[in-house]
Amino acid sequence: MLIAFLLNLAGKLSKDGLVYALLNVIGAGLACLASVLIHYLPFVILEGTWTLVSLFALVKFLMRKQVG
Repeated sequence: MLIAFLLNLAGKLSKDGLVYALLNVIGAGLACLASVLIHYLPFVILEGTWTLVSLFALVKFLMRKQVG
């Protein structure tokens, strides 16, 4: 997630691109899994939500590519 954020800030990665969405899904998913494993509910909720939002962005991106 941080790599995607830093690359976006540096102008190297668009926030509307596939790589950005994938990095967020993977990063948030791993952070959520780690939070589940240590039984830390606040971060499970935070990272789980981040994962779902990132998945939504990924699906939206893929749907745009199929239409256009």
